[in-house]
Amino acid sequence: MEARAGAGPRRAGGGLGAAGPTSGSRATRTPAAPWARFSAWLECVCVVTFDLELGQALELVYPSGFQLTDKEKSSICYLSFPDSHSGCLGDTQFSFRMRQCGGQRSPWHADDRPYNGGAPVALQREPAHYLGYVYFRQVKDSSVRRGYFQKSLVLVSRLPFVRLFQSLLSLIAPEYFDKLAPCLEAVCNEIDQWPAPMPGQTLNLPVMGVVIQVRIPSRVDKLESKPPKPCDQEGASAPRPLQLSLLGPRCFQPVLTHVQTLWELMLLGEPLVVLAPSPDVSSEMVLALTSCLQPLKFCCDFRPYFTIHDSEFKELTTRTQAPPNVVLGVTNPFFIKTLQHWPHVLRIGEPKMSGDLPKQVKLKKPSRLKTLDTKPGLYTSYTAHLHRDKSLLKRLLKGVQKKRSWDVQSALLRRHLLELTQSFIIPLEHYMASLMPLQKSITPWKTPPQIRPFRQEDFLRSLEHAGPQLTCILKGDWLGLYRRFFKSPHFDGWYRQRHKEMAQRLEALHLEAICEANIETWMQDKSEVEVVDLVLKLREKLVRAQSHQLPVKEVTLQRAQLYIETVIGSLPNDLQAVLCPP
Repeated sequence: MEARAGAGPRRAGGGLGAAGPTSGSRATRTPAAPWARFSAWLECVCVVTFDLELGQALELVYPSGFQLTDKEKSSICYLSFPDSHSGCLGDTQFSFRMRQCGGQRSPWHADDRPYNGGAPVALQREPAHYLGYVYFRQVKDSSVRRGYFQKSLVLVSRLPFVRLFQSLLSLIAPEYFDKLAPCLEAVCNEIDQWPAPMPGQTLNLPVMGVVIQVRIPSRVDKLESKPPKPCDQEGASAPRPLQLSLLGPRCFQPVLTHVQTLWELMLLGEPLVVLAPSPDVSSEMVLALTSCLQPLKFCCDFRPYFTIHDSEFKELTTRTQAPPNVVLGVTNPFFIKTLQHWPHVLRIGEPKMSGDLPKQVKLKKPSRLKTLDTKPGLYTSYTAHLHRDKSLLKRLLKGVQKKRSWDVQSALLRRHLLELTQSFIIPLEHYMASLMPLQKSITPWKTPPQIRPFRQEDFLRSLEHAGPQLTCILKGDWLGLYRRFFKSPHFDGWYRQRHKEMAQRLEALHLEAICEANIETWMQDKSEVEVVDLVLKLREKLVRAQSHQLPVKEVTLQRAQLYIETVIGSLPNDLQAVLCPP
């Protein structure tokens, strides 16, 4: 796991910091990294308020030592408030995703690799983006010149723990809006005592007199696809830890008839605009869409909530080139005109009251998009490659009519999408595994053989006997779907990751073969140059293995170290002095 600083006594100078001017680079910290435990979960906490002269303004950033660039500050300010078209009164929760801008992260950040190595791809830390979790309050207040109290509390993190941070905000924000700064400082100090996020473990996270119990899934967990068993009596079973699943299919209610088409658009990395009535609906839909490919990593860009003030607005809306591979959540109807050249637009209406049967949006041609008064619908010319599962759709719609528990509804939909993705990926995994050299071909004193190249036509021919039809009942043009998938960022991301893992496995097997060989016999007829070359190569492999880059056992590492010492001991003193300086 990541190295953490001890809790120690409370620091001086760790108070709430006003958001003053900063340079474009990150803050430097003392080697003690006093906020290491806090920063294992959050980058910082921000408060955004509405100023009559400035508009949205960053009131404070906490911890005060964490510095944001001016561009990041501006993005947080605009993304933390619903735009004027949303009309959000009361309390609203939503999320956004923004690009990090320049500079190095603060030294209090530990290495991400140990956590990312154990976590599922969908829950790994963002390397180049910040995720913002917003609690926005807008209520009438006669003491304010504008007549309304408007303020947002924002948790900025690189972890995609949507449900955890929304639950945390539900506890913190109402209290903060009443008591302000002292409350926030106390909460941040409590978070700085939390254990580090650890995949595969259930953690107890105390805050404000409540303990949030959360389980972070592990990469080796079996993905849950069965609906939870209903509990007959209240309290008959222990409460389950908070689940960190990104998929919240409740927002899929109005698009159930098109879920499979949307799944294909996500799989192929197609540009999609989600136009929703408010940021909470927009962000929930975008996050649900981008998580419906699990266990496949979503490799495209996505913005749960995006505004015309965003620093990347021109970049993402330009007409001088093809639309980028991004899922964009927006609420301003202006985007209908700006993004008319995008191939797919999903327009969602106001959410129905609880218990009402949601009206299913219709599939419409993009030419029917209107700048004003665009009706709900999926505007696209795309034709799905696979036939939709009519029996599942019937069960889901019947479940809505009968007011079936949304836990059960979500599990049904999650299971369908999981099995669909797995049926699509398994043939690719099997073919990729066949490209790995046989273990018997790996010998200690020769360069290990190369992984054979991925040949798309060979793979497509293999589908006749080992295709998705073995695990999926859906009919359709699977070959056509695979051909389009090969051109998508998701194939590139999947292939690169699998090739990297296989190359590391190959190198680990080679290291094991060396450690199992008789090195003294090998050295008998070797020159000093060859022996020194072996020492340098073994050291390089050892360094990589010790930094979690090679999947090798501890006993292999110990044997490799012993081999290095044995080989160096056989060399003349002058070479020993060079290889082992005092």
